[in-house]
Amino acid sequence: MPRLIPSLNGLESFEATARLGSVTRAADELNLTQSAVSRHIIVLEKRLGIALFVRRAKRLELSEAGAAYLMEVRNSLASLQTATASLIASRGRTGSLSIAALPTFGANWLVPRLPRFRAQHPGISLQLVGRPEPFDFAFDRVDCAIHFGTADWPGAVSEFLCTETLALVAPPAVAARIDSPEALLGETLLHVSSRPFAWRDWTKFAGFSDLPIKPQITVDSFAMALAAVRSELAIAVLPTFLVEPDLQAGTLVLLMNDGAPSNSNYYFVRPKDRGIPYSVREFGEWLQREVNRGP
Repeated sequence: MPRLIPSLNGLESFEATARLGSVTRAADELNLTQSAVSRHIIVLEKRLGIALFVRRAKRLELSEAGAAYLMEVRNSLASLQTATASLIASRGRTGSLSIAALPTFGANWLVPRLPRFRAQHPGISLQLVGRPEPFDFAFDRVDCAIHFGTADWPGAVSEFLCTETLALVAPPAVAARIDSPEALLGETLLHVSSRPFAWRDWTKFAGFSDLPIKPQITVDSFAMALAAVRSELAIAVLPTFLVEPDLQAGTLVLLMNDGAPSNSNYYFVRPKDRGIPYSVREFGEWLQREVNRGP
């Protein structure tokens, strides 16, 4: 059985001429000569064996058959355009994405949110790498990173995500006996070595700069800090991303205020001398949306 599908050139020339009412205007839109548009229409009519236009002295009018055919042609061209646009937009949606992040931030903030990214981009496989410090993208096969500190990262482009918020937290039973800033001095205070200025930043923001804060316990990981606070061993100033689940569950509560901005920020970082793959661009834009989304 012979194929009954006319040429795309003929269909586009027919649709444009019918819509614009002129071969001249159709030629301008399609970036063709008038003779080419006329020829495409004539070939299409011969192929169909039907006159699509009634040719008057100075204008073209659709024939009855042409008017009926135009509706179908428009729908078909619109479907083809939509399918083509979807195909072009989907290029690069598969592949892999390697992300470096601070281990605690990655485990407590990033990973719980990644199901939303995966739902939007199921074709992108993910590799998560723990990196506590900046590294050289030239020697590390990582596509992008989430960095805490300043925007300075040699050989990389840094995009601001958010400022870290620090909160003084304690279990409800401990919080119940702290009724003034001075009462803090009667509690065991904990210091996290990776946030050397946490207590200073928090007390300054809270208006307690003169309070002689002297932590009695120092730990070098957020995991130990959180365990110490939960077990009522001590109270601590910790990033809100770390304690948000406990605050929502009621196992920890905020003391004095809702939190204070730290002196450092989070950044989305990518190599400066590489192109921006689809996966990296989409992940960076998704990160910005997640940050703006809140807890």
